[in-house]
Amino acid sequence: MPQDLIANLEALLTKGGDSATLRLALASRYLEAGDALASVRHAQGAVRIDAEYSAGWKALGRALAAAGKTAEAQQAYERGIEVAERRGDRQAANEMRVFLKRLVRDAATELKTTKD
Repeated sequence: MPQDLIANLEALLTKGGDSATLRLALASRYLEAGDALASVRHAQGAVRIDAEYSAGWKALGRALAAAGKTAEAQQAYERGIEVAERRGDRQAANEMRVFLKRLVRDAATELKTTKD
């Protein structure tokens, strides 16, 4: 079922219907399907189209984290928080703060574990 939805969304993209919301939908579906790199590609597309799209930054942070790109995920969340605050989107800013805090905590735990 998710593959059918992805195929339909990709078809819209191919037909020239590129938009930040379409890219966000693709990023979300690819992440759900376990393809973090495809998710990253589409989330990057979303913020490239609209750099003020809070949801795009949140999706990019999540996709980068899932792809194991912790430092890049942290940067995406930080940028997303700035965008969300500037736009008055408190909910998105708060969600990204939580995701960022978790990301930093998990990275510190992983670093400690590898040192032990």
